Amino acid sequence: MKRPKSKQSRHQRRLSELQEIELLESWIEFGRPDSGSNPLSLPPLPSDAPVGQIEGGAFSLYAGCKKFNQLPLSQKTKDGLREAKYAKMTEIQRASLPHALCDRDILGAAKTGSGKTLAFIIPVLEKLYRVRWGPEDGVGSIIISPTRELAGQLFEVLKSVGKHHTFSAGLLIGGRKDVDEEKEHVNDLNILVCTPGRLLQHMDETPNFDCSQLQVLVLDEADRILDVGFKKALNAIVSQLPKRRQTLLFSATQTKSVQDLARLSLKDPEYLSVHEESVTATPNRLHQTAMIVPLDKKLDMLWSFIKAHLNSRILVFLSSCKQVRFVFEAFKKLRPGIPLKCLHGRMKQERRMGVYSQFCETRSVLFSTDVASRGLDFNKAVDWVIQVDCPEDVATYIHRVGRTARYLSGGRSVLFLMPSEMMMLEKLQEKKIPVQFIKANTKRLQPVSGLLAALLVKEEELQHLAHRSFVTYLRSIYINRDKEVFDVMKLPIEDFSASLGLPMTPKVRFLKQKTKGKKLSEESSLQEETYDEENILELPGASPVSRNLEEDEADEGFLLTKETSHDGQGKSTDMADIVSGTRILKKKKLKINVHRPVGTRVVFDDEGNTLPPLATLAYTNSGDGSVQLDKDTVNKRYAELREELKHQDKEDKVVDRERRKEKRMKQKMKLKRGRKDEDDVEDEDNLSGSDGEARSNKANKKSKIKFDSESDDTEGKREKDKIAITADKISLAEQEELALKLLSSMHS
Repeated sequence: MKRPKSKQSRHQRRLSELQEIELLESWIEFGRPDSGSNPLSLPPLPSDAPVGQIEGGAFSLYAGCKKFNQLPLSQKTKDGLREAKYAKMTEIQRASLPHALCDRDILGAAKTGSGKTLAFIIPVLEKLYRVRWGPEDGVGSIIISPTRELAGQLFEVLKSVGKHHTFSAGLLIGGRKDVDEEKEHVNDLNILVCTPGRLLQHMDETPNFDCSQLQVLVLDEADRILDVGFKKALNAIVSQLPKRRQTLLFSATQTKSVQDLARLSLKDPEYLSVHEESVTATPNRLHQTAMIVPLDKKLDMLWSFIKAHLNSRILVFLSSCKQVRFVFEAFKKLRPGIPLKCLHGRMKQERRMGVYSQFCETRSVLFSTDVASRGLDFNKAVDWVIQVDCPEDVATYIHRVGRTARYLSGGRSVLFLMPSEMMMLEKLQEKKIPVQFIKANTKRLQPVSGLLAALLVKEEELQHLAHRSFVTYLRSIYINRDKEVFDVMKLPIEDFSASLGLPMTPKVRFLKQKTKGKKLSEESSLQEETYDEENILELPGASPVSRNLEEDEADEGFLLTKETSHDGQGKSTDMADIVSGTRILKKKKLKINVHRPVGTRVVFDDEGNTLPPLATLAYTNSGDGSVQLDKDTVNKRYAELREELKHQDKEDKVVDRERRKEKRMKQKMKLKRGRKDEDDVEDEDNLSGSDGEARSNKANKKSKIKFDSESDDTEGKREKDKIAITADKISLAEQEELALKLLSSMHS
């Protein structure tokens, strides 16, 4: 029976796919590169060399090829690459793809912007295609990224290249509200592009979430994921994955740690560092510069730089979210003349993606934390990368400057270094990073600290942001492990607070001092520091230290071209006269010394001359013109004061005795009146003539009844009143008995 046309075409398609897979596997096996070899070292294949199966059952070699169509890839992948306009391979792709297509584990290290994304997306698609992975097979590949933005970017590349495949893929990142919807469909996805936190959440909460058949695990920006920040989450994730899998690790700076490799169950991985022998570890088209900028002049320098480059796309890196928010809000109110944007980890996901897209499309300034330093590929070239705060290590520096000069475009970067951070320059040079010192054109420098101080007076919320920015920056310096570069004790705290526009220097409570007094060197421009019992840092600021910049523009530009040498201290005086604005300096807390010498109070006479402390009592003029005390007069005065105090003491004792005596008399009179009242009550109780009235008498003693007269006429009335008062305290039978006795006494 002849099959229907649709079923027949499906059957034929399946047969053609099986034949293609068999052909690909034979091709891959035939040209498998030697383990430990680098295909870049092989001679390139001729452009007119045959591709695929050739005569005699042989296949063309693919190790050393330069184009994607020369690789043993499925037609669906080749169509996706062609439509996305990917034709030639980059160095990292040429080095890693021949090994990755052979199912080998890869440790790939290459400069930023070198095309690492395709180096792992293509092997993922080809692996699942060759094993004929389907929707019913569940999760076949997991691609982990450290940031949401990078994960979203990877997902877009995956959709573009894999559009002709039938695999289902999903983007699992934090900051979304549709977690429940994700849980319903996550088990049906074949490829997961995710961040570590969201993946672990699904592993813990999603019912029947199964990764036991995982084929390929990919870690993009692997050095960041293997770092301490993701260590706990990554260990929990890996513990739920099968050990028999292919693992691909890619980053601009790669790890060779045996411990890290053991954690991921890597076996004989291919370590491919395509730029290890390169003259520089950063892109060749990147022009890198650095300048000495004291902490309290950073915002002045940043503001002046932005004003001088209003037609550029500038990416500015700061240490903390609070710093990004403060600088963004403050500069936005000052209106530099170019659109400003901010990006940090505390923003909601939708807003972060919106800011990222807007910056890619328009010329503007983007203030960001390191959330934008990892792998993000801005569609249009970033002209400048400004690192206002020193990166925590060389790897962070490489990732930051890698946002510009990507692929075939050029770019520039400027690093602000404080005098205490000059060791970072040596670390960069050790890693083959060429950084040129430049200086600023001080004629175009525009101080902004005074404007910030005036702005903070009007904006209470902005003042709070400045306070938090101040504290979080000091905390970032304090907790950094590299104490050769980051030393919070060398920072001009007071001047830094003034540069932010704060009226007073905030207290910093997380610092602890091991020694109670520590005198800092004059080279760091700091004075002596003292701490109170609560370990509150009180640092007076140093005198302003100037800094310089340099660029390819003449005297009319902001940066100068002439290279200058620096001794590492940054003591030039070009900007020493810049005033950071009027402010109230916080006084330094003084610690009382009980052993300090006394009698040093200065006294002035009517003419303004200084006198000894006791000169108002007695002094004599010596022959040399100085003033000396007359000790006899002073001793006589002391004797008179002592006699006066003794006399006053006697008077006080007499007054105190009289007061005590009067108090005792009042207490005696009160006690006497109380006893008299009790005797009167007992006499009245005896009028009842009965021993059975004991309880009534006891109750009567507690009630004090005063009589206005001692006459016989009033005694009967008092007896009636007394009985009436106590009537509610006795039983009914006792009341009747008392009433009879009262009547009998009246008749008698």
